[in-house]
Amino acid sequence: MTLPPGDKTAPDALELSIVMPCLNEAETLATCIRKAQGFLSAHNVSGEVVIADNGSTDGSRDIAADLGARVVEVPTRGYGAALQAGIAAARGRFVVMGDADDSYDFSALMPFLTELRAGNDLVMGDRFAGGIAPGAMPFLHRYLGNPVLSFLGRLFFGLTCRDFHCGLRGFAREAVLGLHLQTTGMEFASEMLVRAGLAKLRIVSVPTRLAKDGRSRPPHLRTWRDGWRHLRFLLLFSPRWLFLYPGFALIGFGLAATLLLLPGKVTVAPGISLDVHTLLIACMSILVGTQSITFGMLARRYAARRGLLPDSLQYGRLLRSLTLEHLLQLGGALVLIGGGGVFWAFSIWRSAAFGPLNYPDVMRILIPSVTVIASGVQLALAAFLASVMEIDSKS
Repeated sequence: MTLPPGDKTAPDALELSIVMPCLNEAETLATCIRKAQGFLSAHNVSGEVVIADNGSTDGSRDIAADLGARVVEVPTRGYGAALQAGIAAARGRFVVMGDADDSYDFSALMPFLTELRAGNDLVMGDRFAGGIAPGAMPFLHRYLGNPVLSFLGRLFFGLTCRDFHCGLRGFAREAVLGLHLQTTGMEFASEMLVRAGLAKLRIVSVPTRLAKDGRSRPPHLRTWRDGWRHLRFLLLFSPRWLFLYPGFALIGFGLAATLLLLPGKVTVAPGISLDVHTLLIACMSILVGTQSITFGMLARRYAARRGLLPDSLQYGRLLRSLTLEHLLQLGGALVLIGGGGVFWAFSIWRSAAFGPLNYPDVMRILIPSVTVIASGVQLALAAFLASVMEIDSKS
């Protein structure tokens, strides 16, 4: 689901839209709406409260309408789908989004509005800086899921945000519309921050207190399912960490071990030796690493071509230099080198009248040679696949 572009020609009639996704929040919705309306009134802010309803059956829509909030019905299920529709329908220059379960205080939004007025594009709430009430965040979320995923987000994308998944955040509406966000589930929170960082938007954080929500039913969030969806999104948008860095590590280990073992068996401790079996593992590491790097190059090229990731000047120049012909030449050279090794091993066998051989010595030649051949073929096939991906559809 893609956000519609919105009406960019009409002047903004409102300064702030407070958007809440809603699915059966009758217990807490009225409290959240009153707090949001109280904030707008107390600070003399021209604004509105928008409830993006995701198919509630408990009277939530009637509650919102009776309190004067604007209800947007969203047939597509999902946290991200509801927020996308709510943001698209918002009339304010700025938007603050937050859950309708009374875990966030909508009467304390001034820090967000102040940062937005100062020219920042995305203002993230930081629950770890603002305080987390007892029982407000499950143990696994507080000490494992959120810290780990936030760390990976900072590592992969160079962001400084400490709390990657805070549900209370504010942003310039047109800036977020321009990101063309796609995800419909809980990973929408990660997508917004990651794509804002990739687009070089100005991102800051403000302390935000998290209270225990006021619902009697379990939350919609599913720990392992939604945690995986966040992690999957982070990995898919970072081909370097998903493919390239692991690939280089595997090749580095494989080459070091292969060079160590080519001369002969290596004794590492009394009674413990590394021989051709370890050499086989090392060469497999080289082969998998080569495949991982080619996958990374293809993924990065595809993502840049589709506009999912910004084009990198240095990386783009490197990819453009790796033409089909250049990669075929490199692959062909590797096949010839490996073929030479296989012919050498065959010659040794022939000189022994095709009889029994010294198994370790021959395998030290044959295993690396076959690995080089397989790597060359892999590069050639990847080159053809990259060329297929570059074909423009005329339809």
